[in-house]
Amino acid sequence: MLGVRPKVNELVFQLYGRSLHPELFEIHAQRSVERADYQATVAITSDGHLLTWRRAGLTLTEVAASGSQPLPQKRRLLSSRLAGERSDRVECRGGIRYETAFQLETVEPEVFWTFQQELCTDGGRQGILHRFDSSGRLALGAISWLNIESRTKSLFVQAFHTFPDDLAIVKSQSLFEVP
Repeated sequence: MLGVRPKVNELVFQLYGRSLHPELFEIHAQRSVERADYQATVAITSDGHLLTWRRAGLTLTEVAASGSQPLPQKRRLLSSRLAGERSDRVECRGGIRYETAFQLETVEPEVFWTFQQELCTDGGRQGILHRFDSSGRLALGAISWLNIESRTKSLFVQAFHTFPDDLAIVKSQSLFEVP
């Protein structure tokens, strides 16, 4: 499999009330977080990211993936094409709260290449960073960076995914909170 991104207009942002099989995704980088109140696995995939959060029998899985990716319909709580800006919130049993905000931004070439360079420079210092192969059209490939902030009662994940062929940047923020 090539490590090249799909077109940005193919992406869908989804939340499931269950885990998804990791073999459905090509995972390039991954990190796990263990706290007294929850466990989480955060991964960069070919399309975007996969985030699985667990606490006391409850599992929430966030995924940014291609709409052509064969993902299940069962226990899908949210699904939205990545276009413009959007925010959502889901209240779960036991007072657990999930909040997300994401946006797709198309920018001028200079802004895009500056942002991509800053991700390469600063992203390697913390979080998870992955550089993708070039699609062949442009010399540089896409970049994904996930910043993970783990607290006793919350997990906050910022994701940035670049799409050089489209001069597009996908930004998302997700918060999982325990009461």
